[in-house]
Amino acid sequence: MALDVLAFGAHADDTELACGGTLIKLAGMGYRTGVIALTRGEMATRGSAEARAREFAKAAEVMGLAAHKMLDIPDGRIEATWENKLKIIAEIRAHRPRIVIAPYWVDRHPDHENASQLVRASVYLAGLKKIETGQEAFRAVRLLFSQGRFEFPPSFVVDISDAQAQKMDAIRAYVTQFHRPDQPEPAAGETLIGRPEFLDHIEARDRKYGAQIGAKYGEPFLVREALRVDDPVAFFGPDYRWTIP
Repeated sequence: MALDVLAFGAHADDTELACGGTLIKLAGMGYRTGVIALTRGEMATRGSAEARAREFAKAAEVMGLAAHKMLDIPDGRIEATWENKLKIIAEIRAHRPRIVIAPYWVDRHPDHENASQLVRASVYLAGLKKIETGQEAFRAVRLLFSQGRFEFPPSFVVDISDAQAQKMDAIRAYVTQFHRPDQPEPAAGETLIGRPEFLDHIEARDRKYGAQIGAKYGEPFLVREALRVDDPVAFFGPDYRWTIP
C-alpha cells in the first residue's frame, strides 16, 4: 500500500508530538500518511505494551492515518543492527513513501537518537537492489527530520494552525502517558511528559514556530542535504506565503 509520507518514531506518541499536525494536515489534503513505532513501549514507567498499542490505534484514527504499525524492536535497546535495518527496509519497501520522517538525531532519550540513525541508514539501504527482502528496491525522494526535545534551525516550517486541535486530541489519546484532568493519575507516578505543564510546552513550541512563518502554529523540519530549486521565481510564486518579518 503506497504512502505519500511515512513517519517513524522510537515509541508510540513520538510522532504525534513531533509532527502530528503535519500528518493530520496532509491527510486532510488527500495524501496517504502512515506511522511506524519501532518498539512497543514496554519499558515505559506508565502503561503497558498492550495499553500503548490501544492508544496508538486510537491516535492513528484521530490523525486519519492510512497505515500504522508497531515493530518488535526491544524498548530501551534500539540499536543500528543489521537485523533492525532489515525490518525498517522491509517497511519502506512495502509502503513506498515519497517522504520519510525520522526523529532528530540529538535527543535526551538514547532510543530517539538511535532511531534517527537507524531510519536514516535504512532509507538509503532500501534503495539497494542487492539487499534481499523479497521486495523490490525503493528509494524515498526525501528524508526529513522532525524536532524532539532539542531544537534545530529548521529548513522549513509547516503551518499546522488548522490541525493543532486535532493534534492535541491525538496526543491525549495516550491516557497512560499524558496528563488528563478527566482521568486519574496512573499509579506509576510522575514522569517528565506526564506533568500537566508538558502539554502546555508543546502548545508553546508550536506557537513559536508558527510565529516564525506568520501562522498561529507550526512544526519545524530539517533536511540534511541542500534542496535543489531550478526555478526560484516559480518556487516563490503567487501562492507562496511570505513570512512576517
